[in-house]
Amino acid sequence: MKAEDMTFRTVVDVPKWVNPMQKHQHFVLLGSCFAQSIGEKFQSYGLNVVCNPFGVTYNPESILIQAKQALTAGEELPIFRFNEQEWHCWLANTLIHDSDEERLRETIRDMFSQLGEALRKADFIFITLGTNVCYRLKESGLTVANCHKQPDALFEEVKLDAVKCSKLTCELVELLTCNCPTSHVIFTVSPYRYKKYGFHESQLSKAALLLAVDEACKRYPEKASYFPAYEILLDELRDYRFYADDMIHPSPFAVDYIWRRLVENCMDNEMQQYLKDYESIRKAKGHKAFSR
Repeated sequence: MKAEDMTFRTVVDVPKWVNPMQKHQHFVLLGSCFAQSIGEKFQSYGLNVVCNPFGVTYNPESILIQAKQALTAGEELPIFRFNEQEWHCWLANTLIHDSDEERLRETIRDMFSQLGEALRKADFIFITLGTNVCYRLKESGLTVANCHKQPDALFEEVKLDAVKCSKLTCELVELLTCNCPTSHVIFTVSPYRYKKYGFHESQLSKAALLLAVDEACKRYPEKASYFPAYEILLDELRDYRFYADDMIHPSPFAVDYIWRRLVENCMDNEMQQYLKDYESIRKAKGHKAFSR
């Protein structure tokens, strides 16, 4: 072997999709901050995409609750008073709030209705799982999507085991299969490292999610697939050069690299050409004019 042919890394295999994405199709991305990063890539190319309308959501139980609310609208919205001036919702992040309770309810209802519509017409639904840790209100048992910086005493921290995670991911696929018949679910596991829990606990958390996703994809092979973003960062890139300054988030370069692997293997030729043609427009939109 010639020196220039030697590769000092393990390349993660990403099989070419038999039914790749096409530029006219509709996409929904839900889940952790990695879903947000990839969703913003879709948005930057002017594609038909809805990405985390209620903010990033990390655990499979909260994602399932949001999807159920969007597709069935059967539960009363859990609105609470944040302080003397604002009302918030346990199913959304802190940026969604209002000084009027009923107006916030109407806003949240409309947002869930729009998400439900987007899910029903989606061709691909990306679900990115970040952790098996969730937080439940002690008073009601509700698993929240965001703690809104409320006192720790209000919550019970729960670690979902691999069996529970598998049950939730399978239920999510079943929910989407019944309500969104044209969609295909793409699972990813976020490569974000949870230093907060300790790196051993973080790995155990990822293991539970990986087992759950594997179970869902095996049980519903026609409706669910896995894209190995987690393995691409940890096994192929495998270097602190590809992490952000905090050494736990993927760097912008790493996100770009994983995005390129998605483009090359999971999008058809016409969509890939569209992205190339749109690049100049995307760069122009991101350009900030210099003012003297």
